[in-house]
Amino acid sequence: MEDVKILISKALESRKNAYAPYSGYKVGAALMTSAGKIYGGFNIECAAYSVCNCAERTALFRAVYEGHNYFKAIAIVGGNEAEEDVLSSFAPPCGMCRQALREFCDPKEFKVILAKSAEDFKVFTLEDLLPQSFGPDNLN
Repeated sequence: MEDVKILISKALESRKNAYAPYSGYKVGAALMTSAGKIYGGFNIECAAYSVCNCAERTALFRAVYEGHNYFKAIAIVGGNEAEEDVLSSFAPPCGMCRQALREFCDPKEFKVILAKSAEDFKVFTLEDLLPQSFGPDNLN
């Protein structure tokens, strides 16, 4: 339970740096490696929306860049830029982020924490959010 609160806190902290000048919807993520190291990420928008990057993939790509390739959990928070530490709704990961996480996580074990605050959150497995997924084991 302590890891959950730490991840949510780190996700809220990451969200403060989100670059969302067009939508005003800021997302923060905190990804924990199997060794317990935490990587933060936030969404980055561009005028050409197709080249934007989600908070979850920002955190994931940072961690993979630094040599990590197996993860335990991610906390995700998101909402209108006027909202601060208590958000009005949950921000589930998009399909692209779910698939990117699937590459590096055991879908039955990896936890996805969706939070409005450190006290108001839901925990899912990646398999809950991406059933019947396609992953590296399908290519063997």
